[in-house]
Amino acid sequence: MHLSENEGIEGVRFAVTGGQGFVGAALCLELLRRGAREVRSLDLRAASPWSDQLRDAGVRFIQGDVRKKEVVGRALLGVDCVFHLASYGMSGKEMVQTGRADEVNINGTCNVLDACHEHGVRRLVYVSTYNVTFGGEPIVNGNEALPYFPIEDHVDAYGRSKSISEQLVLKSNGRQTKSDKSIRLYTCAIRPAAIYGPGEERHLPRILSLAKLGLSFFKIGDPSVKSDWVYVDNLVLALILASMGLLDDIPGRKGTPVAAGQAYFICDGSPVNTFEFLSPLFQSMDYTVPRVTMDTSVALGISRFFLFIYTLLYPWLDSKWIPQPLLLPAEVYKVGVTHYFSYLKAREEIGYVPMVSPREGLAATISYWQERKRKELDGPTIFVWLAVIIGMLLVFSAACLPPIGPLKWVLGIHLFVFRSMLVIRLVFVVSVALHAGEAVYAWFLAKKYDPRNATVSAARGSNR
Repeated sequence: MHLSENEGIEGVRFAVTGGQGFVGAALCLELLRRGAREVRSLDLRAASPWSDQLRDAGVRFIQGDVRKKEVVGRALLGVDCVFHLASYGMSGKEMVQTGRADEVNINGTCNVLDACHEHGVRRLVYVSTYNVTFGGEPIVNGNEALPYFPIEDHVDAYGRSKSISEQLVLKSNGRQTKSDKSIRLYTCAIRPAAIYGPGEERHLPRILSLAKLGLSFFKIGDPSVKSDWVYVDNLVLALILASMGLLDDIPGRKGTPVAAGQAYFICDGSPVNTFEFLSPLFQSMDYTVPRVTMDTSVALGISRFFLFIYTLLYPWLDSKWIPQPLLLPAEVYKVGVTHYFSYLKAREEIGYVPMVSPREGLAATISYWQERKRKELDGPTIFVWLAVIIGMLLVFSAACLPPIGPLKWVLGIHLFVFRSMLVIRLVFVVSVALHAGEAVYAWFLAKKYDPRNATVSAARGSNR
């Protein structure tokens, strides 16, 4: 395409579903920077880490659920172009919540399509995923000619529901709008690789939280396994170029817009092993780099066990007391099976070329996490947790419980070390007092230096 950088943006009204998310916020800000008349953010959240920046830039907030048709209709009234980013089920516990993933990803997309048809929206850019074609079989330098992965074979609700939604969006391309038969809705789909950048909220926080606990001691699959990543600014560029590719009023251009009805793979163009890619980030945070290699088949077995357990816990998955699963099958495939794609079609048809290199993108991401760590307090690793809990239970059983069965051995060992029951009980009382004092100290320290952490620091202590 040979268009100005602000073609189809200046003086135009936009709506971004999921506009308070990581990518959505970056897109809203870029649209306003390029001269958009109005940018509306439709998001279920009342606030996010980007709310203040978006508000200062002039983004119009609409709090609402894409599952509610009337809310979507109000948000899209009078809009020329829609970016549909809102989704559910990408990672962690969300991946097990099949019903909600279908409601948000499929029903929500249907509501967006209906509102576009009702209110004469001209352009719809849908953010899809690599998983519409990838489901665990290796793909090397794939392209858009690949068929959709069979719906019934998807291992997670996210990939399956996004595939259905993308097909609905693309089949709606060229549909006449209800309000004006002379206006047609043109649609396209962007399929991004794994997204990274400063402030990414899906993958990296979960990975680094495991590393902080000392649980990142293994990597999955052969070192030759490669997959794609895409820096957030590159993805935002691709989304804007896709919206330009849907313009039907370019002087001198006739026929259907170049991007109408099309899907595009978007990445940085540098496939790499996931653990190799993340190693500099681990090292910069002083976390242990995974060294033990686990076979993909073994990892799948472990992930299926976690899937079974979390399926049993389905009614309570929204509860904060249930931690994120260590691993799920779809995540094993993502890091343990080669799958990377070419962005040649996006380059030829909409002019996409990554403007931020992987080196620059990772450097910016590392700087963000280093600054964030500087302002926060790390808790102990899982091994310290286990040592303290097991140690306190053993001392408690020796000091307070009758010597029955295995407890005879526990008491015997304690008497051999401490010589008398009085000393054992004194050790228990002092240990409890020290741990309580440490918890109070950690709470005051967190309240002073890391307020966001203060609510949990008293319970977990601190190693700083």
